[in-house]
Formats: sequence, structure tokens, C-alpha cells
Amino acid sequence: MATTIGIFDSGLGGLTAAAEFEKLFKNKKYIYFGDTARVPYGTKSADTICRYAFQDTKFLINKGASLIIVACGTVSANAMDKLNSKFDVPIIGVVEPAAKKAAEIASAGKGRVTVLGTAATVKSNAYERAIKKIDSSIEVLSVPCPMFVPLVENGYTHGEAAMLFAKEYLQPTVSFDADAVILGCTHYPHLSDVISQVLNGSTLVNSGKEAVVAASKLLGADFVSEGDAEYYVSDAPECFEHLARIFMKKDAVGKVNCIDIESF
Repeated sequence: MATTIGIFDSGLGGLTAAAEFEKLFKNKKYIYFGDTARVPYGTKSADTICRYAFQDTKFLINKGASLIIVACGTVSANAMDKLNSKFDVPIIGVVEPAAKKAAEIASAGKGRVTVLGTAATVKSNAYERAIKKIDSSIEVLSVPCPMFVPLVENGYTHGEAAMLFAKEYLQPTVSFDADAVILGCTHYPHLSDVISQVLNGSTLVNSGKEAVVAASKLLGADFVSEGDAEYYVSDAPECFEHLARIFMKKDAVGKVNCIDIESF
């Protein structure tokens, strides 16, 4: 039986996971949903985040997805247990895979990890708990970066605006000198260049990429998934399509469909 992968995020950020999926699985179908009407999730309460996550997951399952990649750090940090208890399909988040990768890097170095995330992700302490579960001796410094998502959603991934906020958020962490820096929101890899300039010498861990790697281990390389990628959003499909072409470095990403996510 064919396996169709569903990927969702609060907006454009999960396209980093979609791009990694395309690299790893050539010509395999996936369905992407970006909740562009309600982005960002990182400023919402845990109850609201869970409600949104249930709707997003239900939509993808209704479209035929039989495995879900939660390409959203905020949902992965706040709703994974509830999602797994509510739905029968395998659901993979970004926290555990990224924590494992960062712990491997830190254990071979000074034993320090910095976590960059939304306010809700940092408040949850999910990444720190996951890292400490692997190696309790690792020092973890978590930093909220609330303006990173709006910057990415509006295409400001380079230049003065991006650098201004990167310096504001990250300069106090420079002296921590982490071995690994977890980009704990899938929007953040789009800001990798400016983050690397501020945190020179630290290895960046792409949480979306690590989630796709975890999915690949579960699926195996020979799983059957037929058809073209499908893209859905809850608002502004034209804007999404424009930025998606830029972020995924494609001439076209196919039709972007707008749906009423509140009906799910």
C-alpha cells in the first residue's frame, strides 16, 4: 500500500523539511499544509496550539496522509503527546531528532547546546528535557527569538533587518560558545547565514532536516508514494507560492490551494 507523507507548519517554515524530504526521497509524494492564516503559533497558548495541531493533522489525514511530520517546533514542543494519543498514524516531531543530533555534537565537544525557538517552545523546555534525557551533563541555554518567524514569513532572511534581530537575540549567547545550536523552529534555517555570522564556530542543527531523517529510518528507502507534491494553505496562497519558489529554489512549486482549516 502506498504511503503518503503529510507535513505541516504554521506557515512557510516547514518548507525546510519539505526541501529535505525531496532531497532524501526523489519523486516521492508529500502533502504540505501551511497555516498562513494563523501564523505564528509561537505566541499562542498551549491549548490553542494543541487545537490548531489537531485540525492540521486531521486535514492531512483526510487528504490521505499515512505518516505525519510535524515540521513546527512549537507544536512539537507542546502537543506531541496529545497528537499521538488522538491519532493512529505515526507522527514525528522535530524535538527528539534535533535533540539527539545536538547531544551527539555536544558530547564530542564542550558539552554545550543553545536552543533557539519561539516563546512557546522555550517556555515548554521540551528541547532541554530531551537533551538532558540523553546526557544530563550537557549544559543547555534556550533563547526565545519571537521576531524570526515574521521576518521569514515576509521574506527578510538576509540584510540589515535580519542581522539587527539576530544580534539583538543572540549576542548575549556568544560567550556561552555552544558546540551545537538547535534551530528549534523550522523557519529559522532560512536565517542560517545571519545566525552563523553571530554565532561563529557553532554547528547549526536543522530541526526539520533531522525530523525527515527520523522519518526515513521509519519508512525505509523503498516505500511507495506516487504522485506530485500538493500544497495547501489557510490564507494568501499567492504570497506563499512566491516565497516558496524562493526558499525551495524552484521555478515553480505547483498549485497552492487555499482551504478553511477551521472546518476540520
